[in-house]
Amino acid sequence: MCALYEAAPELHKAGVHLMSSDEKTGIQALERKHPDKPMQPGRVTLREHEYIRHGTQALIANLEVATGQCVAPSLGDTRKEKDFVAHIEQTVAQDPQGIWIFIVDQLNTHKSESLVLFVAQRIGIEDDLGIKGNKGILKSQATRAAFLQDEAHRIRFVYTPTHTSWLNQIEIWFSILVRRLLKRGSFSSVNELRERILAFIDYFNKTMAKPFKWTYAGRPLQT
Repeated sequence: MCALYEAAPELHKAGVHLMSSDEKTGIQALERKHPDKPMQPGRVTLREHEYIRHGTQALIANLEVATGQCVAPSLGDTRKEKDFVAHIEQTVAQDPQGIWIFIVDQLNTHKSESLVLFVAQRIGIEDDLGIKGNKGILKSQATRAAFLQDEAHRIRFVYTPTHTSWLNQIEIWFSILVRRLLKRGSFSSVNELRERILAFIDYFNKTMAKPFKWTYAGRPLQT
């Protein structure tokens, strides 16, 4: 994974799309009951502590490692298997014949039957894939993950080791989203939350996006 991060600029030049992908779930549309009282000399901004809940959204996002841009985001009520496959389909549609590498964590929806079927269809594999829970490529999460990781495929997935989601660069971008928009935001509805997240992504891509300087080389961390 760290080798992929290091190679990202050259991969980008060669037309390979290296994406760091994950979900941020339970993003709350919280509306403050009263507006903040602005900062004054000798006094910090006073923030209303009571709020109204208007529901939640799940964001599935890709960070393009070579450019630092957030690409083809998906927002919806859930982040189920079908949502992740739809997100990957939406992303790949930007370059249907291109080479795509997705860095993801070990979540079961990242190793699903639907995802295997989608990848197989897009890369032209017509072989029998087996039966989920019974035989073949579809049998288990392990067999499906092995297929999805196959370096011979032009659409493939690279999985972070267990308990190391911090290795996925999209987590850094999520922290920016929280600090810049969500933490101090007030949203009157789920629709407003969705619109402001998408507006922030557009603003970020135009004015702030740049590749992260990745220094961790994969060596065990010292304790």
